[in-house]
Amino acid sequence: MSDQRVVKADRSGRVSYGSHTWKKVWQMKAFYLMLLPCVIWYFIFKYLPMYGVIISFKEYNFSDGIFFSRWADPWYKYFKMFFESPYFTQLLGNTLLISLYKLVFGMLPSIILAILLHECRATWMKRWVQTLSYMPHFLSWIIIYGISVAFLSETTGLFNRWLTEAGMEAIPFMNSQEWFRSLLVGSEMWKDLGWGAIIYLAAISGIDPTLFEAARVDGASRMRMIWHITLPGIRNVIILLLILKIGAIMDAGFEQVFVFYHPRVYPVGDIIDTWVYRTGLQQMNFSLATAVGLFKSLIGFVLVVGANKLAKRWDGGIW
Repeated sequence: MSDQRVVKADRSGRVSYGSHTWKKVWQMKAFYLMLLPCVIWYFIFKYLPMYGVIISFKEYNFSDGIFFSRWADPWYKYFKMFFESPYFTQLLGNTLLISLYKLVFGMLPSIILAILLHECRATWMKRWVQTLSYMPHFLSWIIIYGISVAFLSETTGLFNRWLTEAGMEAIPFMNSQEWFRSLLVGSEMWKDLGWGAIIYLAAISGIDPTLFEAARVDGASRMRMIWHITLPGIRNVIILLLILKIGAIMDAGFEQVFVFYHPRVYPVGDIIDTWVYRTGLQQMNFSLATAVGLFKSLIGFVLVVGANKLAKRWDGGIW
């Protein structure tokens, strides 16, 4: 038989591949057992709690619980409350701008660093740079904030002390609306630069080395090999990470913004998540907080689906 797959015919004569599928599952049972804890974790902590989204359509209170709290009248009451908030436009604009800045200025440096590390011929330098670049990823945002204060504080920051000693005025990086978004984007770039490069470096390592050898024989320069071999070789990985980042574009990094922001920079730094924390959670308005979370999830879903369809035009996409 040319088709070696194990098949089974039912009474109607149609061919079923069920036995083949279960045979493959049994052959790979060790890998499925290794995957099982992750699947269980996701099911318990990601899928089961999804029933809680009905809170966004109810007048939720602790005494009645989720199922016995009365329904909101009208059902879109808390969505309307959020959309009609005087801060809605400002919050949505800040969230999208900060996320887009991080997306645009966050991916390219990691790709460049990965290519530089791949092209580096000094092994010791490659290892040192890679280690030092991904170490900040393991620091919490509290520590990153402390480092930022030590260097950028208007009064005691090292950088501003150099400016004042040189006869120039100190720059209020931490308190200025003009600099706050740049501070957020720059600190995240520094924190995740090396960590993001690891993924691209692994993708570059998977490119067939004979392609580079053939290019060298033909006299291609390094820049030619990067442009015609390396970048096309990691294109699918770039598209994959881009789609995932687009899906999280409504987040903008709550933990980072919450640590860095203060009332003076609310006009440029207050995002949807921080507003929900203050208005929805601190005031115990859980219905409003859940409604906004559902709104963000729907927007993220639409963006992921749209980006995936667009990526298929370049032979990319997740599914």
